[in-house]
This record gives sequence, C-alpha cells and structure tokens, in this order.
Amino acid sequence: MGIRIDAIGLFVNDMGIMVKFYRDVLGMKTNWNGEPNAEFFTEGTKLIMYGRKDFESMTSQTFNYPIGYNGTMEIAIDYPNFSDVDKEYNRLIAAGAASVLEPTEEPWGQRTSYVADPEGNLLEIASFGK
Repeated sequence: MGIRIDAIGLFVNDMGIMVKFYRDVLGMKTNWNGEPNAEFFTEGTKLIMYGRKDFESMTSQTFNYPIGYNGTMEIAIDYPNFSDVDKEYNRLIAAGAASVLEPTEEPWGQRTSYVADPEGNLLEIASFGK
C-alpha cells in the first residue's frame, strides 16, 4: 500500500499577512477565520499553515527556521503556456512578491521563474507548454 500526501504545510510568523497573500494574491480558497491554522484548497492539493509560536506551544519544543529566502522547499505552480509564466510573474511582483528569478527558458524545455512570498518561501511559476 502506498502513501497519499494529504497536504503540504508551512509554519509561518504572521498568519494574517500569509493568509492575505495566498488567498487574495494567489487566489487560493480558504475558510480561515483567525484560528492558529489555515487550510487552502486548490485543484488537487491542499496547503496548510500553522503559526510558529502556536506550533511550538503545542509541541513544547523550539524549532529553527530559515532566515531570508527559504531554499529548503518550493511550491511549484504550473501554467499551460510560456506567456502565462511571464504574466503571472509580473502580476505577483506587482502584488508585492519578491523576485528571485525572472522568467527564463531552461534547456529542458521549461519556462520558469521564481518569486518569494512575504516570509521568503519560494514559489516556482513555470510551464512546459509553448
């Protein structure tokens, strides 16, 4: 029997800012109303967020977190066409995301770009379409 990953989670400093970015800027659906955790729903994937202090209180442990851009993981968002990558990258930058890599065509046939959310988590905006 294989496993099924239910969700990917981020432990965040400021739930309000992060919920606003993922809900209002990325357009992910959520029912969050101020609890210590938030769930975001998109086609086929669930993203959850939990406040770092709340998580540490719950587990009675202290954790280390990245400072600056989080190069530990990424959230990859796929688009149908190369032109969609450029449009979405520009839209996210205008909405306050930080530029990490401007749209570029990679030798393996992908157009890709990277931005960082308000807490430095990497979002890949990419397409294998033309």
